[in-house]
Amino acid sequence: MEAKAHMKFVRISPRKVVIVCDLIRGKDAQTAKAILAQTPKAGAALMLKLLTSAIANAENNHNMDPDLLYVSETYATPGPTLKRIRPVARGRAHRIKKRTSHITIAVAERE
Repeated sequence: MEAKAHMKFVRISPRKVVIVCDLIRGKDAQTAKAILAQTPKAGAALMLKLLTSAIANAENNHNMDPDLLYVSETYATPGPTLKRIRPVARGRAHRIKKRTSHITIAVAERE
C-alpha cells in the first residue's frame, strides 16, 4: 500500500525539482526529511512540505506506521508553460518561458 501526495502547477522548472527528487528516492522518510531540510536547492523546501504531507496521508488515511515509511517513488513532470514577452533592442521581442511542475511523492511501509 502506498500513500501519495501531489503538488500541481508549482512555479519551478521540473529540471530543478528532479535533482532534489533523486536525492531522496528510496530513503527512509525521516532521513529524507533531514536531507531536504539541509539541502540548499530551489525545490528542497517544496519537497519537504510535500513529503510531510505524504507522511501525514499515510498515517491518517492508511493507518501506516510513520517509523517504517520510506520514499518509494518521487517524480516531477512538466506542467503548462507560461509564455511571456521581453522587449529587446531594435523594437524586437524575445519569448520567455516560465515553466511549471507537477510533483508527486509516494511513501510505503518497509517490510
